Amino acid sequence: MKTHSDHIDVTTLIRTLDAAESTPGAVALRERGYELLGLNPGATVLDVGCGTGRAVAELAERGARAIGVDLDPVMLAAARERFPGADVRAADAAELPLAAGEAHGYRADKVLHILPDPESALAEARRVLAPGGRIVLVGQDWDTMVVDSGLGELTRRIIAARADTIPHPRIARAYRNLLLDGGFTDVTLEVHTMIRTDAAARLLLAKHATAAHDTGAITAAEAEQWTADQNHRAATDRLLLAIPMFLAAATR
Repeated sequence: MKTHSDHIDVTTLIRTLDAAESTPGAVALRERGYELLGLNPGATVLDVGCGTGRAVAELAERGARAIGVDLDPVMLAAARERFPGADVRAADAAELPLAAGEAHGYRADKVLHILPDPESALAEARRVLAPGGRIVLVGQDWDTMVVDSGLGELTRRIIAARADTIPHPRIARAYRNLLLDGGFTDVTLEVHTMIRTDAAARLLLAKHATAAHDTGAITAAEAEQWTADQNHRAATDRLLLAIPMFLAAATR
């Protein structure tokens, strides 16, 4: 299975994740996800694709027995350095290190789109969850990103080309059906729009332009033109990126 750092330079990825996870919208979205988990003190919760461990630490602070799993050794090393004592483990989403029915909660934040077999991951989630346990999925629909730009046609090509480099770019819109098909009940779905106007968002946009160029969807000159425009917007506080985030929850 590919890891997050297979898709982007690791240092850039961690810097981009830190900026994105620190925005007020991202903090509020995590809080809403924790609320939907409905965990009691001492409950065991899995954070699948835990990355640098922020959610694991936050859930532990709330009294949960939080366990983070990730396949990326760089992310796990970062998590252990940032949050000493955090329980983070190397494991595949399709082979979790818990017994059947051991977990009371399961969350996967921006993970399913890179998994080779999301359905198997959800089947494994159902295995480790106790009856009545809660699952929360968070992710973006890569086709529906909104970028303010005077280069509309070029922007559409870039967004589409970047989406096509993702294994499952539209899986977030299918969360509800996947959970229903996987045998979960009480399925709910919310959409929260993340707004980025901070200059750090230009790193994410630059990755989009690079990916579009690498796939042949745009020329080098077009990539340079579009990136320069976004960098100028970032430097003059005129950048706008809107990302619809799908938040699904269900009961085992």
